[in-house]
Amino acid sequence: MRADPFNRNCGSRKVLDRIGDRWSVLVVLTLAEGDKRYGELAGRIDGISQKMLTQTLRGLERDGLVTRAVQASVPPRVDYALTDLGRSLLDLVAGLETWATTHLAEVEAARDRYDAR
Repeated sequence: MRADPFNRNCGSRKVLDRIGDRWSVLVVLTLAEGDKRYGELAGRIDGISQKMLTQTLRGLERDGLVTRAVQASVPPRVDYALTDLGRSLLDLVAGLETWATTHLAEVEAARDRYDAR
């Protein structure tokens, strides 16, 4: 069977949901800088709740995009890193970040015009 993200039952739609999620994009962009601990991720991604960060990391790990490595120390240290599959997303998510920051003023102007109607 060919992947078809327009079909609600196709697994490719779930993949799009994962990689298109704003928190997933921000986690991947943050991990592009290198391995991070949970607190470093939480500190870098303004506005993400602990619950949302935990869910996002678990989903990315489940999909094979992120690894979670527990270091034997007291207290235990947990590091998150992109897998090769996760790194294959970097051009895509970096492109989204570049587009969003480059076109922010245009989008905000369009919103203002729309809201003024």
